[in-house]
Amino acid sequence: MLIDKYLPRYDVFARHSAHVNAGAAVAYEKLRAIDLNRSRGIRWLFALRSLPSRFGRRRSGPGSPRYGTFLESALAQGWTLLEEVQDRELVMGTVTQPWKPVVKFLGVPASQFIAFAEPGFAKIAWSIAVQPDATGSLVTLETRVLTTDTQSRRRFRRYWLVFSPFIKLIRRLILTLLQRDLRGRS
Repeated sequence: MLIDKYLPRYDVFARHSAHVNAGAAVAYEKLRAIDLNRSRGIRWLFALRSLPSRFGRRRSGPGSPRYGTFLESALAQGWTLLEEVQDRELVMGTVTQPWKPVVKFLGVPASQFIAFAEPGFAKIAWSIAVQPDATGSLVTLETRVLTTDTQSRRRFRRYWLVFSPFIKLIRRLILTLLQRDLRGRS
């Protein structure tokens, strides 16, 4: 998997898979273009996560922006597309401090992502991969996190203890959306 190239070592990981009744290219394209805003549960979880950043800040306009697809949203927030194998797999990455109330994603180019080691951060990579099988395809979503020092590792583990159930739920909801989209295609 491509994610092994960018984060072969990690402190935590989460992997979710689902079988879909579609060829790999079709499943990959649907997953790549999925709109998370269609899921009330995902919208609610993202809104809940953004509450700390809303305190002390005046509202000046409409609510959370809509970026379109899952990937457009990630890129707009500061993630970087590290690598992609067309119709099969992609890896996104960022450097961040997710334990802070206002999370900022620092897009680091692929050429620098692997070597990034500045203390005080977590490197996060997530991938989507689609493998064909006899009756369709196996879709896998994987997230890996590597912290850059001991203090960041402690902070991240506390963060992960609280937020990982919600992050894992989002991944399951994404797979459910994908399965629904593929059942509804003509």
